[in-house]
Amino acid sequence: MFRTALRNLLAHKTRLMMTALAVLLGTAFVSGTLVFSDTVGSAFRNKTAKSLDDVAVSVTPGRPSTDSKDGVLDARVVDKVRALPGVTSVRPSVGGTTTVADRNNDPAGSQWGSSGANYVPGKDGKDSRYPLKSGRGPASADEIALDTRTAEKTGAKLGDTVRLAIDGPVMTKTLVGTVGTDDPRVGAGGSLALFDTATAQKLFGKPGEFGELVVSAAPGTDQNALTRQVEAALPTGFEAQSGKQLAAEQSKAIDKETGSIRNTLLVFAGISLFVGVFIIANTFTMLIAQRTREIALLRAVGASRRQVVRSVLVEAGLLGLVASAIGFVLGLGIAVGLRSVLNAGGAELPDGPLVVEHTAAASALAVGVLVTVVAAWLPSRKAARIAPVEALASVDQAPAPRGLVVRNSIGAVLTGLGVAIMLYVTTLRDSGGLTAAMAGSALTLAGVIVLAPLLSRPFVALFGKATARMTGVSGRLAKENALRNPRRTAATASALMIGLTLITGLTVAAVSANQGVDRMGQQDLTADYKVSSTGFLGLSPDVGKKLAGQPGVAAAVPVRMTGFQTNGEPTGIQATDLAALGKVTDLRVTSGSLTDVRGTDSIAVAEPYALKHGLKIGSTVPMDFYDGQKAKPRVAAIYAKNDVLVEVLGTPALVDPHLDRVRDDEVYLKAAPGQAGKLPAEIKKTMGNNPIIKVESQDDLRRESAGSIDSVLYLMYGLLGMAVVIAVIGVVNTLAMSVFERTREIGMLRAIGLARTGVKQMVRLESVMIAMFGAVLGVGVGIFLAWSGGHLLRSSFPEYEMVVPWGRIAIFLLLALAVGVLAAVWPARRASRLDVLTSIGTQ
Repeated sequence: MFRTALRNLLAHKTRLMMTALAVLLGTAFVSGTLVFSDTVGSAFRNKTAKSLDDVAVSVTPGRPSTDSKDGVLDARVVDKVRALPGVTSVRPSVGGTTTVADRNNDPAGSQWGSSGANYVPGKDGKDSRYPLKSGRGPASADEIALDTRTAEKTGAKLGDTVRLAIDGPVMTKTLVGTVGTDDPRVGAGGSLALFDTATAQKLFGKPGEFGELVVSAAPGTDQNALTRQVEAALPTGFEAQSGKQLAAEQSKAIDKETGSIRNTLLVFAGISLFVGVFIIANTFTMLIAQRTREIALLRAVGASRRQVVRSVLVEAGLLGLVASAIGFVLGLGIAVGLRSVLNAGGAELPDGPLVVEHTAAASALAVGVLVTVVAAWLPSRKAARIAPVEALASVDQAPAPRGLVVRNSIGAVLTGLGVAIMLYVTTLRDSGGLTAAMAGSALTLAGVIVLAPLLSRPFVALFGKATARMTGVSGRLAKENALRNPRRTAATASALMIGLTLITGLTVAAVSANQGVDRMGQQDLTADYKVSSTGFLGLSPDVGKKLAGQPGVAAAVPVRMTGFQTNGEPTGIQATDLAALGKVTDLRVTSGSLTDVRGTDSIAVAEPYALKHGLKIGSTVPMDFYDGQKAKPRVAAIYAKNDVLVEVLGTPALVDPHLDRVRDDEVYLKAAPGQAGKLPAEIKKTMGNNPIIKVESQDDLRRESAGSIDSVLYLMYGLLGMAVVIAVIGVVNTLAMSVFERTREIGMLRAIGLARTGVKQMVRLESVMIAMFGAVLGVGVGIFLAWSGGHLLRSSFPEYEMVVPWGRIAIFLLLALAVGVLAAVWPARRASRLDVLTSIGTQ
């Protein structure tokens, strides 16, 4: 039976080619995802490990106690650690975010990886952590060193001036050296600026204080024992970790990050493989129908049912093995391409060699073989149930009506249950119904797939009636062909339906979210511009003061924020000039007065927050700030929910003491009459073309929000595109095998006068019917799921209201029509070229 399976596989290799292609693409997606995540994770770990090579112990400041010296890293702590046995050196470091301007006055590095640090020269005048590539290290306040890549972006040579900013005005410093670095942030597209220690302390912290002590030890020193010695020598308020602990923690964080990416991609790979199941099952069902006489002969000469099943499964296993092996090799190319695509989109992943773990290869092969065998299992059982005499008497038998009745009953139950759950979801008002929504969506989709043969009849009949009027005989024949085996039609259309259901649902949700964001901005933000920093680390208060004096500015309102907890629940509080806030936002006070919010003993709260916590005017709110301090201000005003503002407002006097450094998160500007158009250019000029300054109008903010949503949507389109491609392959495969199955019939049609163009048109119309049935079903289910699931967003996003983008839906349907036409090109051409006499003689 193994030899029989192998012979069948080789005999039908052309017919199985499309099925193999579907398995190949699915496993390529799986293996590419696994190799990509392993490669990126390894690159991050290698960079991190290399940057920690000389770290035996790391000492960082903790939370200060009542003694102002506790938890402060200064020279006395450095001397105490340096004196410990086994310590060869102590490197005190201080750092923060630094934005270096490139040739175009834009940031030279990514907003998350633009860092600055101090250069700590040793006895030889060099810093071992940052090996010099040219020049020397910075030694005074007006000097700077850059990593080589950032220096290239600025176009500056040694001795030239470099423009940069921390959180305020532009600074200029002389480039005196370039360095190499193992910092993974720089390797991932960030920038590095180095200053002398005194300057770095002034820029990033306080004079005389450090952010970390990096302790190096003699070779062979036990890091854990040294860490315990350091802890024992330090006063309270410090944290000491060994280099191995740091490496383990960072490796764990990297694994978590890459794991989330891997799992997301594997979900879409799973969708592609699930779509492939329909193609595989369809193919083996048709192959078995074509080999009915052969199977009957095997049964007649003594083959058992179990042997017939095993023969089909072995054939499927061999097909899956070969396709998966090729898919794994293709997956390596996908892994390389995926990193390039993400880097081009701004991901800035670190460089590193391609990592191919044996688990990736084993997983890809196992998944491909398993999916193929499972998909072929039901067709194999159907083949084994055929009685020899019955099979020899008839080449092709119609499906048992009882089977369709049972299938339709199961489908109706699944669909009804799924729809009921989704209708229940529409009554929920919080994200706690996410699990129910996912279960309801899965049941609804599964039920529609099971019911597809029943649903295909009225659709094909209606569509066929319309095409028959326009095309005559070819349209009627196409309709009859599609109705002849509704299971086959449904299975082929279902593969396309799954992809379009997901694409339609995501599109409706994304467009609706964009509309909600637009409404949110229009309702609550009345400022003409928002000024913020590119690195999201805030602006110096000097920026707000300077903008307030800018000609053409009617109002400049800086806003800063910190967090606190009340009974363990985290909340944000914004501080600003509450009297001026109404000039830039639609702030409507419903109770109390903002003029009563003064000093540190009073706040204003939003209505939803007040209702949730049972607050009214005069109520006190216990605040546990994250710096360990507490406050208990009273409620002096309650305002209507405002999407620009957080739930609690206070004064700078209340918030500023709890900030590490006083910074404004953004500054809202209201332009003077007639000045709005030219204000951005004037602000940039006034701020000296500062690379950290970002000026955005209301339209810019809406486009930015829409762009973020659209970027995610287009990424989803790309990931779901694989499933759609596999579905198209399924249409081609079904039509090609259907043409082979109907060779005699097509020969008879040609013999009685149907022209070659009529045969082509018949196959083409059948393909279009299948594709449009899948598209209409997918669009309908997708809109329903988006409507019902969208209700979960209402509690956190009240402005969300479902909008059906009919223009995009029309594009999806037109693309499905194009899929139907293109998928029929090869099968239609093959059918039209069949020899009439040879076809009629086919048994």
